[in-house]
Amino acid sequence: MMKVPVRRVIWSRSVRIIRSIYPPIDLFEDIADPADWEALASAEAKFNPRIRDSIGDLAKVPLARRVTGPGASWVMAPFVHCSPLRPGRFTDGTFGLYYAGDSTEVAIAETIHHHTRTMLATAEAPGWTSQFRGLIGSVDADFDDVMGRDDLLHPDNYAASQVFGGERRAAGSNGIVWPSVRFAGGNCIAAFWPDVVPIPTQEAHFAYHWNGSAVDYVKRLDTGEIKSVH
Repeated sequence: MMKVPVRRVIWSRSVRIIRSIYPPIDLFEDIADPADWEALASAEAKFNPRIRDSIGDLAKVPLARRVTGPGASWVMAPFVHCSPLRPGRFTDGTFGLYYAGDSTEVAIAETIHHHTRTMLATAEAPGWTSQFRGLIGSVDADFDDVMGRDDLLHPDNYAASQVFGGERRAAGSNGIVWPSVRFAGGNCIAAFWPDVVPIPTQEAHFAYHWNGSAVDYVKRLDTGEIKSVH
């Protein structure tokens, strides 16, 4: 197997954008020991059978790699709610990743790409259809650097990169860093475990405008600023 270069990624500001419909998960936010999560979830499920759906699959994250406290939901969620129905560039969906960009512009561009595919698949009508929230954090960790690996950076075919991601996760990698395919000059990370990145805080909320075939405008809801998407 080709040796993979490792790069220390130090970003004072990373940006992840997620749908605003996803609420915090109380189990991750309180002071409970992560070792007790399964027992607490089981107890709560006796009174609310749907609680397991909101918490997700805790078995996806080893005890030693879980994070807890205010804001922990934003880090834990992509790992416990992963699914083969929602694969990504470096995962086939059987395991989760925490994706983030090195700027708001990068995060928006990456999100728009995947949102567009969903909207086309469901034939959504035009309008201000979806709201998103920005999660701001930092990064200071070693990542596998795939700069120049065109086989892993294809715009639409993720077959090779999904296999690569699975192999690197199994090998103990923290995650992957690569130049954004959606925003020239930007960079992205995909962390394989929740404890690789610090817990982020919420920043701005955004709305995406769908014109029937593409996202053409993004509105920042706190300021009302609207930017066109090229």
